[in-house]
Amino acid sequence: MNDTQSDGALANITQPGDAVVNDTDTGGAVVDDSEPGGIALQDAEARESTEPTEFGRVDEHGNVYVLTEAGERVVGQWPQGDPAAALAFYRKRYDGLAIEVDLLEQRIKGGALSPEDATSSAAVVRQHVREAQAVGDLAALLARLDALQPLIDKARGERKAERAAKAVESKQAKEKIVAAAEQLALGSDWRNGANRLRELLATWKALPRVDKPSDDALWHRFSSARTTYTRRRKQHFGEVTEQREIAQHAKEKLVKDAEALSESTEWGDTARAYRDLMSRWKAAGPAPKDIDEALWKRFRAAQDTFFTARDAVNASIDQEYAANAEVKKALLVEAEALLPVTDAKAARGAFRGIADRWDEAGKVPRADMKDLENRFKKVEQSVRGAEDERWRNSNPEAKARADETVSKLEASIASLVAVLAKAEAAGNTKGVSQAQADIESRQLWLDQAKKAQQEFTI
Repeated sequence: MNDTQSDGALANITQPGDAVVNDTDTGGAVVDDSEPGGIALQDAEARESTEPTEFGRVDEHGNVYVLTEAGERVVGQWPQGDPAAALAFYRKRYDGLAIEVDLLEQRIKGGALSPEDATSSAAVVRQHVREAQAVGDLAALLARLDALQPLIDKARGERKAERAAKAVESKQAKEKIVAAAEQLALGSDWRNGANRLRELLATWKALPRVDKPSDDALWHRFSSARTTYTRRRKQHFGEVTEQREIAQHAKEKLVKDAEALSESTEWGDTARAYRDLMSRWKAAGPAPKDIDEALWKRFRAAQDTFFTARDAVNASIDQEYAANAEVKKALLVEAEALLPVTDAKAARGAFRGIADRWDEAGKVPRADMKDLENRFKKVEQSVRGAEDERWRNSNPEAKARADETVSKLEASIASLVAVLAKAEAAGNTKGVSQAQADIESRQLWLDQAKKAQQEFTI
């Protein structure tokens, strides 16, 4: 029984509750096997249904006919009893068929059935109508079934269009998946790439298939991209493993060298050696994580042993040099009082005495050394610069050159003035312009030369 029959329609001729007409078993009586007294009940219904029908009849032999487009067809026998009761009985069967058609119409119009299921169900109901042992307007039921076909065809067209649209969307989505996979295959995102490819595969599986050639071609590209990425990823991690093994051997050697230096008291040379070891450690790259951490602990422990011992010695030395620092701080106050230098010669003499006492003061703690030395050097540079400037200004040779330049320029200007006078007397306009220009340029040079001459002391 199909789904329309399960909704209560009468699909088969004989079902529990139907009257069975059989003159051999009942002697021509109508038997209702659903409950006791069925014969009397049917007789009562027959007496109430005495209206004639245009869709069937009962002949003198008790044969019950239904009228179809192809003519009359026997649907049963009623050998004894009231013909009206027989027609009423078979009309009830027709009512069951009408209900079956009603239900099918509702389900198709409501979209509860796919076009394929609707076609199948309509064919079953049509077969029930054509073979029905019932009396009624079977042609009308068949016409109603025929009227459902355009609805089914329309639904089929809509379903086809919907599937085509989904196929286009699916193809576009798969093309994007393939493009993303191929991009990953060319990249080097080894940490997240594998997870991303798994996500793309899950999305692919959730999408509907498109036409077979396109689907196969896209899948081939997707699969190739995954294979390429997986191969390159394995190769990468294989190289990483190899590099980490090389780094492990290098760092094991560095740890042994660091541990061998940990007891050294050659503070300067050993500190430089540890800086070199640290540079080589960084250049070696990472070893396998657990091993790398263990080697680093040993390396740091060796350094800490050396630098702790060195710092202890330096702390003791710094304590001894603290008094020297106080002396140099006082000398700095005296030296910085010379600035700014106004008398280069006097400043040079005073600073020379301060420098002698600075050297005699001796070493200072390491923490104070840089600041003290920088401040002292600044005073020294200022004094030396003032002395150099004084020497330049009092240099006899430089002063003589400046005097000579002034004299030559003055003589040149005097000569040009004479040339200008002759040109003016002769009315030589061009000569006048040239002489005036030469005089102006020479005068500019003379002004600069006189400024330089004034900077030298007598």
